[in-house]
Amino acid sequence: MPRGRSVTPTQLRAFSAVVRLGSVKRAARELDVSEAAVSLHIGKLRRLFGDRLFSRTGAGLAFTPGGLRLAGRATELLGLQDRTLREVSQAGTGTRLLRIAASSLFVEYAAPGLIELFVGRADDLDVELSVHSPSRFEELLYDRAVDVAIGPGQEQAAGGEPERVTSQSILRYQLLTVVGPGHPFAGGRTAPERLREQTWLLGPSALDHTGLVPAVLRRFGVPEARQRVFQSHAAALDEVKKGAGVGLALGYAVSHDLAAGRLLLPVGPPVRTGGCWSVSALPDSDESGVAAEFVRFATTPRATQTMLRGAGVDRGRFRSGVHVTLWNHAVPQRPAT
Repeated sequence: MPRGRSVTPTQLRAFSAVVRLGSVKRAARELDVSEAAVSLHIGKLRRLFGDRLFSRTGAGLAFTPGGLRLAGRATELLGLQDRTLREVSQAGTGTRLLRIAASSLFVEYAAPGLIELFVGRADDLDVELSVHSPSRFEELLYDRAVDVAIGPGQEQAAGGEPERVTSQSILRYQLLTVVGPGHPFAGGRTAPERLREQTWLLGPSALDHTGLVPAVLRRFGVPEARQRVFQSHAAALDEVKKGAGVGLALGYAVSHDLAAGRLLLPVGPPVRTGGCWSVSALPDSDESGVAAEFVRFATTPRATQTMLRGAGVDRGRFRSGVHVTLWNHAVPQRPAT
């Protein structure tokens, strides 16, 4: 790179948008600038590095090795810039921000109480909690879009590079196959192959590609046409209790329903599957920072007991410093046939 010249954030944002969206036109629309402006930024980067970075082909954009390397660095640098701006701004007000990504199952059954307990330990904490598919955790952490991620353990989240993040187990649980007392499977022995013929009433975690719920559905061979997905796992279980289908539930969260006979375990198939939630962060996380503080806290016995209480606290009990995005996409229903 020539002396006295440097890459600007505006140039990196233009290049990153082109990489992500696959065209200069779409990048210009997202950035709300002209196509000529985006092309100008790309041209400056090409001259600066002496590399074409990418070329257009019939199948889309083809990136050079240097272009691919710049794409990864651009995302990392932009995320770091945004984080720095936020942290400096918060330092002036004496507030620390922790951004948490979590799986839908964890958010519904364990996150509220855990986060309220953590936030209650100090007056300078601000927490943002968002729901994502576990398959995106490493991407979100590596791009520095979040500080920590909580969901299926590394052994359940296939397709990533475990060495890019560090993970610690925080809670082991059992996922149960359950039916209501009025369901035909409630009174007798059931062959495993008959389960795939039933209507399955499921929460949003069924839409993920990774995690324990999709793994159980694959193990039983349940076709998508037999899956009905609800906005929450609790809503799905309400329908299961009415005898409308088969469901999946966390053992500790439905212990009272099982004891009272509102839910039953079908006899015959393997109805208990062991699972684990882990908290993950980047290996270079500041040991004195709020992310490392949260990771240490989440592994304590007090945190474990809070998560095991069930569905946690009502969302309305969060103090104003906790911002929750319940769902990051609409949840379609898979109709039963």
